[in-house]
Amino acid sequence: MKKKQITVTSPLLPPLDEFMEYLRDIWDRKWITNNGHYHQELEKALCDYLGVEYISVFTNGTLPLIAALQALRISGEVITTPYSFVATTHSIWWNGIKPIFVDVDPHTGNLDPERIEAAITPHTTAIMPVHVYGTPCDTERIQDIADKYGLKVIYDAAHAFGVQVEGKSILNAGDISTLSFHATKTYNTIEGGALICHSAQMKQRIDYLKNFGFADETTIVAPGINAKMDEVRAAYGLLNLKYVNEAIEARRQIALCYRQALQDVEGISYFDDIPGIKHNYSYFPIFVDARKYGMSRDELYFKMKKDDVLGRRYFYPLISTFSTYRGLPSAAPANLPVATRMAEEVICLPMHHGLSDSDINRVISVICK
Repeated sequence: MKKKQITVTSPLLPPLDEFMEYLRDIWDRKWITNNGHYHQELEKALCDYLGVEYISVFTNGTLPLIAALQALRISGEVITTPYSFVATTHSIWWNGIKPIFVDVDPHTGNLDPERIEAAITPHTTAIMPVHVYGTPCDTERIQDIADKYGLKVIYDAAHAFGVQVEGKSILNAGDISTLSFHATKTYNTIEGGALICHSAQMKQRIDYLKNFGFADETTIVAPGINAKMDEVRAAYGLLNLKYVNEAIEARRQIALCYRQALQDVEGISYFDDIPGIKHNYSYFPIFVDARKYGMSRDELYFKMKKDDVLGRRYFYPLISTFSTYRGLPSAAPANLPVATRMAEEVICLPMHHGLSDSDINRVISVICK
């Protein structure tokens, strides 16, 4: 009998019967996109849940990054990380801006503040860090550097839904933060995303930018794009907010199981929770030291796959190795030793609310054998 395949992620799906009620209401309203009822309700509910003042929802998680750079009129060079999903750097490139890669902190995978200042040039206008795996960056040190040199800070917070530091949302750091609501995330709207800012004026500018630049029926105030979220996904997201806390708790319990089982496995390391941080357990990355473990990361990855346990080498390869970027001086592996090592050692283990005890034990078993 073929074993059940254990997937690395699984979407948080609201109860279908409850979602059908929302759909009936959308059908009755006959308004399915363009700042409709559920779009507005979702923005209000997300502000309350996340502890932020201004939020604008988008049709996916990449467009908020592109719009953030436009909204802040960023140009020249932006300091960023090679250890992320490609959308981070792609958004910079699409805006005609040069990405400058800086190495990461080995304890978090986040942009290393010690390296940022040395990378600043007269052309630098912003810093775009990533809260990798939902672990908060050192926002105070990054802001100090930004203030010293007059730079903007845009946080790619795709993984950081609901994350708090000492009871306050991490999304309030910097000038703008962006979220992804992709199906693989802790909280999802199937596809979707959001941009968090700190003033009504900036939210208005962002809302113009995501709707072709329309200020009214005949007035275009900016060369905007179409990045609006439709009513169906907004309603789905509104409903999913009722269930996300339960899903996060399930993920936390899985993380505890993984840590307890793997703590004495030589050559396998992982990140622990950080005191004072409310984590969302988006991912559970492990790092494989081939010399100590007895097999390489890729050998373990394919061994897991053969046993129908699907991990993900996330983030591998580094963004800086892709053809578009590898010619940049900052993309040289010698400039990025920590990120290079992490990319070569990482496997994200299955992590989602739908994992059973037997699923978790199978994951652990294939690593511990």
